[in-house]
Amino acid sequence: MSHHTPEPASAGDSTSPAPTPDAAGKTRVVILFGGRSGEHGISVATAGGVMSAIDRTKYEVVPIGITPKGQWVIAADEPERWAITDGKAAEVPESAAEVVLPLTVGDAALRVLEPGRVPSALADVDVVFPLLHGPYGEDGTVQGLLELADARYVGSGVLASAVGMDKHFMKMVFAGQGLPIGPYAVIKPGDWDRRRDIVLQSVEPLGLPLFVKPARAGSSLGVSRVDSLDDLDAAVEEARRHDPKVIVEAGIAGREIECAVLGGRGGERPRASLPGEILVTDETKNGFYDYEAKYFDEAAVQLSCPADLPDHVIKEVQEIAVRTFEAVGAEGLARVDVFVTPEDQVVVNEINTMPGFTPFSMYPRMWDASGLSYPDLIDELIQLALERPTGLR
Repeated sequence: MSHHTPEPASAGDSTSPAPTPDAAGKTRVVILFGGRSGEHGISVATAGGVMSAIDRTKYEVVPIGITPKGQWVIAADEPERWAITDGKAAEVPESAAEVVLPLTVGDAALRVLEPGRVPSALADVDVVFPLLHGPYGEDGTVQGLLELADARYVGSGVLASAVGMDKHFMKMVFAGQGLPIGPYAVIKPGDWDRRRDIVLQSVEPLGLPLFVKPARAGSSLGVSRVDSLDDLDAAVEEARRHDPKVIVEAGIAGREIECAVLGGRGGERPRASLPGEILVTDETKNGFYDYEAKYFDEAAVQLSCPADLPDHVIKEVQEIAVRTFEAVGAEGLARVDVFVTPEDQVVVNEINTMPGFTPFSMYPRMWDASGLSYPDLIDELIQLALERPTGLR
């Protein structure tokens, strides 16, 4: 499929004027990565990928890392430093010099605070690329901070990010918009300890197998497949290690298909890539596309893109992916995961509003197969962020 990238369109009125390039003609982009979630290392690897591919003739890069403890620091602009090497992800190190974001409308300057020194201005920011996965980054928290600063940023806003992070409310929104979803049950904090019999009554009708997941985690962290109710306790405890709220989903007989979605320019509808299918080989340890296979076991997975599906099913997957994107009010980018049943029915599994950009990540690979290269994809995402107005929209 050829991909035509449209010319930038007018964003209309906004609460602050669109930024203009610096004297060298470059747009200044903060690449924000790391963070406090269990997906810190994946965020770091994603940032390394983006740093290596972004067009340096067009963009000036300001890398800012967030340590696992939440400190914001100036990070090295060294893509290879942040890559996954020998099966290990890098980590943003602590620093005596902290970076502070502006919180005043009209102030776009980053500042550096060092002990015993006067705060110094680092740079005015044109756009922030928050490559953060999981809680405290992908869930609307950082997006809210950027909204307070009146900053332009890549990706979904506060509400769409929060809904996209919480699988419980995500499914409620999908159902409310008439999207096809599978049966599920929610285990709220405290219910597992105090009302386990009621929880089991809600879970048992789902049948087997079950997939037990933290409600607000990504990258398949804490996910277990349960083939016997005897194993449910251990699966719930594993999920609760990542999130006190747990979701239990009925297993759906079907193929797992992914579709990458890009926001539309100038008010146009979002765009869908060719769908891809993860082909999990026998080497995977847990029988499904888990965290380790996703990021650290390249031999265990292959991407088939376009997925081997009839043309009418491909179109249906693309249409449902776009409808899913629109249902939560997503902006910029998202990956939509669906099941395609043996009867060619499409069932929505989830939306990921900040999919990974690591060398293994499916989002950029699906766009590449659809005719939009990795560097052009990064450029398009930044241009979408620059085009849209700040404030309510």
